[in-house]
Amino acid sequence: MQKLVIRGGPRLRGEVRVSGAKNAVLPSIAASLLTAEEVRLTNVPRVKDVETILTLIADLGGAAEASGDRVSLRVPKILSDEASYGLVRAMRASILVLGPLLARFGKAVVALPGGCAIGSRPIDLHIAGLQKLGAAITLEHGYIRAEAGRLRGAEFAFDKKTVTGTENLLMAAALAKGETVLRNCAREPEVADLAALLNKMGARIDWPDPDTARVRGVRELGGAAHEIIPDRIEAGTFLVAGALAAGDFVVRGVVPGHVGSVVEKLRVAGASIEPEGETALRVVGRGEVRALDITTLPYPGFPTDMQAQAMVLLTQAEGTSIITETIFDRRFSHVNELVRLGAAIEVRGDKAVIRGPAPLSGAEVVATDLRASAALVLAGLVASGETTVTEIEHLDRGYERIEEKLRGLGAAIERIGT
Repeated sequence: MQKLVIRGGPRLRGEVRVSGAKNAVLPSIAASLLTAEEVRLTNVPRVKDVETILTLIADLGGAAEASGDRVSLRVPKILSDEASYGLVRAMRASILVLGPLLARFGKAVVALPGGCAIGSRPIDLHIAGLQKLGAAITLEHGYIRAEAGRLRGAEFAFDKKTVTGTENLLMAAALAKGETVLRNCAREPEVADLAALLNKMGARIDWPDPDTARVRGVRELGGAAHEIIPDRIEAGTFLVAGALAAGDFVVRGVVPGHVGSVVEKLRVAGASIEPEGETALRVVGRGEVRALDITTLPYPGFPTDMQAQAMVLLTQAEGTSIITETIFDRRFSHVNELVRLGAAIEVRGDKAVIRGPAPLSGAEVVATDLRASAALVLAGLVASGETTVTEIEHLDRGYERIEEKLRGLGAAIERIGT
């Protein structure tokens, strides 16, 4: 089993390049199910979740060729309409094949999803939206079974914002007969990126306002070439690393507007973050961190996927900080591991109270989910002595060669084990 060993202390210098967005490429790969023609994607991160969904596409009957950061996909027909539990449990985003399979092939059998252990993430809104478009759906033996002739356009309002729910409905509506209006849509950049790909494939999606998508269905979609947007969560993770470890480096390949809420909080905490051209940010940590309060919110608010990383920064702040988690319940599993390193954190319901500055000292810690893994790596950068992060398969789901990128900035980090 592999693990990361980190020796804290070195200041980070130089530059680092962000990979393509994991949460954008997964729905884009699922969208290949909507056409018999070739879909070509570039800036694809080489992470475990991409491997998982490509395996799923292959199981369904599609063909994929991957080389470097490029992936070509073609699904002329399907050999199976079932997304098995073995794959879906490994990655919750596998639910994204439900809409495309149903829209193009008229039926789908998809296991109820698993993924990171970060609380309840129901898919009832996916199901309700597809039913509104005319699908007959049953739940039995741990599977969603959906059937339809050609889906029909309808109006549907999400009770709460859901990224994968919005993406599933956009893909399904693209091939539905007539017009679909989706209200209270998620506004994340990854949703907009999927819509851009679908329009390149021949879909007719526009946004009368930022929360509303209008989809005029077409009979069929074609192939397209599309470059995946940069990963704003990876970019945010490196920006926190700079603020935390008194760094001075440039994060390249980023869309500054996508990380606006993170940059705003880091500046309040005392870091200097300034643009270096149109697609890069320079972060300078001042060595002193100011306490602040953070509430996670749907985009464009502070992302829940940056909550754990921000918590590490606030362990070094002067005074008391409070993080309120509004998106997922039970997303404080990293707290116990940070406390093992010496952090002073108390969880009170949906709030974490962080008192600092707390001197962190190296220890062996366990990664419990994807973003918790990144947080523990960040903590190791400033902890005295040696920190060992185990169960890093979670980390590999969403970060491409993170130890190599950090080592390029001067961090003392290595991957060991098999």
